[in-house]
Amino acid sequence: MSLAELARVALMALGRNKLRSGLTLLGVIIGVMTVVSVVSIIAGLNTYVETKLTNLNPDVLVFTKFGIIRDRAEFILATRRKELTMRETHLVAEECHGCAAVGAQAGQIATVHAGSRKLAGVQITGYTANVDSMLNLDIAEGRFFNPTEELHAASVAVIGFDVKDQLFPTVDPIGRTILVHGYPLRVIGLQTKLGQFLGQSRDSVVFVPITLLQKVLTSDNGVAIMVRPAGGMATVDATQDEVRTILRAVRKTGFKAPDPFGIVGSEAIKSLWGSISQGAFAVMLLVSGISLVVGAIVIANIMFVSVVERTREIGVRKALGARSRDIRRQFVLESAMLAGVGGVIGVLAGALVAMAVNVYFPAEVKLQFILLGLLVATVTGVLAGLAPAAAAAKKEPIEALSYE
Repeated sequence: MSLAELARVALMALGRNKLRSGLTLLGVIIGVMTVVSVVSIIAGLNTYVETKLTNLNPDVLVFTKFGIIRDRAEFILATRRKELTMRETHLVAEECHGCAAVGAQAGQIATVHAGSRKLAGVQITGYTANVDSMLNLDIAEGRFFNPTEELHAASVAVIGFDVKDQLFPTVDPIGRTILVHGYPLRVIGLQTKLGQFLGQSRDSVVFVPITLLQKVLTSDNGVAIMVRPAGGMATVDATQDEVRTILRAVRKTGFKAPDPFGIVGSEAIKSLWGSISQGAFAVMLLVSGISLVVGAIVIANIMFVSVVERTREIGVRKALGARSRDIRRQFVLESAMLAGVGGVIGVLAGALVAMAVNVYFPAEVKLQFILLGLLVATVTGVLAGLAPAAAAAKKEPIEALSYE
């Protein structure tokens, strides 16, 4: 029999038991839906972390009090360290021969006012003027502050879109005044809208010169030191070692003692996120795998029932010349088609889930994810149909025809 004829017979057989076929698909639908939605969400999060969340240039290193904290012991150790300071930042800038640029950042949370309007919980970040060459800052309007404004602790600010929407919803914010701790700041720039990540807005921010932050807005003199190597990515490790040596010497750290600071780079952040996302993917893969196994067992069970119900049909077809190979191919094809329909529904459901989640978490539904879902469903159907198909192919025509 030709493949087209086998497909026609398989469709007729599946159509005779629509309700049973539909209920059989639930396991496959849930499994494929989970695969497509989880892969889409993880891919979206990975892209977001790489392009938006990690706003450091790839070759930039950040030396901080905490660094990347992986467990409670590291956190406790980090809390005992002293803050890095602007004095140490200047020493690194003077002594580091492999550094193309050395900058600093510091921050606090505050409420921002403009007239009768206000926005609480805003991240106020102080930067040195040269960090615009180290960060992926995208200014939608206006500009970033310059070295002269940093030197004189100028009262200027770059704001995020949440600040603009809340304080200046109907007017251009450039040139307007905002108040932080009652201190007036002139808005000179507006950052491009970044949206939310894990439910937290990345647009509720205000950037100011670090000199202004430390002289006027806070009494905390702690900073994070940012370093860009002169030789790019090729010299990151050498520059990191040089800066480590300088800071350890300044702090008179013993030879065998651990660094009294942490080191963060964009690659380290991506690597940490990769480990987290891989763990989440493994868990969800286990869940979807269980659903698919259950779906395969249900399909196999239904196909065995179908073989028994159609024993006389099998006998008639064999008596008319159908080969065991044709019978085997027909039942495998029926099983694959049944699972394939479930795969299509699961892919659509998974895509809808990913698009719904995209309102709160980044998600990307790609063609390869859709093809992956369909492939998983089809393979599940083929594997589930092998045993019933073999049982059907083994039936002898005389015994099958005499079956009651």
